Amino acid sequence: MKAAYIERHGGPEVIQVGQRPDPKCKPGEVLVAVKACGLNHLDLWVRMGGGRKFPLPLVPGCDIAGVRTDTGAEVVVFPGVWTAPAPYPGGSVGLADDFAIIGAHRDGGMAELVALPERNCLPKPPRLSFVQAASVPVVFTTAWHMLMARAGLSPGQWALINAAGSGVSSAGIQIARLAGARVIATSSTPQKLARAAQLGATHVINYKTEDVAARVRQITGGHGADVILDHVGLANWPANMAALARGGKLVICGVTGGSDVPLALGPLYYQSQSVLGSTLGRPEDLARCLDLLAGGELQTVIDRTFTLEELPQAHRYLEAGGQFGKVVIEI
Repeated sequence: MKAAYIERHGGPEVIQVGQRPDPKCKPGEVLVAVKACGLNHLDLWVRMGGGRKFPLPLVPGCDIAGVRTDTGAEVVVFPGVWTAPAPYPGGSVGLADDFAIIGAHRDGGMAELVALPERNCLPKPPRLSFVQAASVPVVFTTAWHMLMARAGLSPGQWALINAAGSGVSSAGIQIARLAGARVIATSSTPQKLARAAQLGATHVINYKTEDVAARVRQITGGHGADVILDHVGLANWPANMAALARGGKLVICGVTGGSDVPLALGPLYYQSQSVLGSTLGRPEDLARCLDLLAGGELQTVIDRTFTLEELPQAHRYLEAGGQFGKVVIEI
């Protein structure tokens, strides 16, 4: 099969595209002919390596849409694999002791074929193209689990969605709107802020030119944000904590802007605030989002597509940060 793969960590130049052995299915697994695979910041971390352990050589890519070779069914793939039970009822499968991510801990979808557990295959809604379907799993599952399962977002609450141009945030704006929240979104350009408003943000803030915390306090009449979605970390930390309401919840699913933050415990306990981590979610979170996408209540947000041969260019494009929504690779 044709595949993109890495044999060493480094810049986009380490990505190779060529022939690899066809994958072989283990018991309980099926073979999927990949039609499209979404690109995530996780793919950048996997390529760069850092302090994490990734098996090499590795075919990356966890946002998979394709066709089962045994039945011909069109499927969307849940990105996480596990066998051990999650220790808490209703918790993310990311809590399982043997949790792993397709395309990070085992070969993924940047290839013509991928072998994966049958239970990871969910029906693709007919109204979604393969490219649209491949833009869904990671970002919609993550945003849904953050806002609904972890933060318990309620109608009428104020939700602050950081970095609206990202895939998770463009999904989060829509989910928060659907939950009946009043949505404030941040981004860096007027064009991205306009897109955020189209998706359902009732207020927008340019974090390059405005004081985010002060604007949130102004917009909410001094109340602050009840729920804050963030995947940046350190770079957003001071503004997030200053914008968080009494009893508010800051939910974090990534640290692209740094992970080591200063934390003043006094205000945190005195105002009964919570800082919550969230990794991916549950298959039922993805299934719920697919139902809402099938019904038109949510929409996919695609920035642009690349071919498999253009995967190095796609990595550079995502690293530059100019996108709004998802970057998808057509296989």
